[in-house]
Amino acid sequence: MVDHLLIFIAFAFLLAGFVKGTLGLGLPTVAMGLLATTMAPGQAIAIVIVPAIVTNIWQTFVGPYLRDIIKRLWPLMLGTVAGIWINAGLLTGPYAAYGTVVLGVLLVIYAIVGLSRFSFKVARRDEKWIGGIVGVITGLISAATGVQVIPSMPFMQAIGMEKDELVQALGVFFTTATVALAFNLTASGLLTATTALPGAVAMAASFTGMFIGQAVRTRMQPEVFRRWFLISMILLGIYLAGSALLKIHS
Repeated sequence: MVDHLLIFIAFAFLLAGFVKGTLGLGLPTVAMGLLATTMAPGQAIAIVIVPAIVTNIWQTFVGPYLRDIIKRLWPLMLGTVAGIWINAGLLTGPYAAYGTVVLGVLLVIYAIVGLSRFSFKVARRDEKWIGGIVGVITGLISAATGVQVIPSMPFMQAIGMEKDELVQALGVFFTTATVALAFNLTASGLLTATTALPGAVAMAASFTGMFIGQAVRTRMQPEVFRRWFLISMILLGIYLAGSALLKIHS
């Protein structure tokens, strides 16, 4: 791992940690988007996975809602683990080159949904079966891209969780998904000792960024930052998908 790449990794995770500290989510999404500009999604996920797990575990236990969250979201989490397992090997298979294209498209969709404020409601009686389906779809997408926000994030908003409960629920869900993804990476030979140094750099930069983001959150309007963050995700997604398609067809 050359020095300039380590510097880029530190920058990517400093920014991703800043976003998570400010908004409460977005670390894997931002980090994957930035790292995918210089490496394959499989390599990027291998670096993202440990900081994502650690920061999400921290978020999981900040709040009193853990028991209720597990009771409501277990079908979503179980479905996600199943989807990740079903799609195991996609990162190193013959279609791995299309992972960056899918990642770019997902970033655009994620940002457009966020900007449009599109919302829908899921009745309490339908949470379990819809959650299971959403989980499987999320798992299939996550296994290919490392991103777990589509369609899980809109679903968690649709079931009517309060703000603090939603933040903790995101921690619980993302912890489950990233741990399942780590098993995929290990089985595929992507998570090895060679990722230890970049992973350590990513970890330190993530927590530094989160600390700065939490401090800034008290001094700025989160909605303004969120809007420009989502616009940036659209531009990054278009760039990733476009450049990957050019490479595939060149």
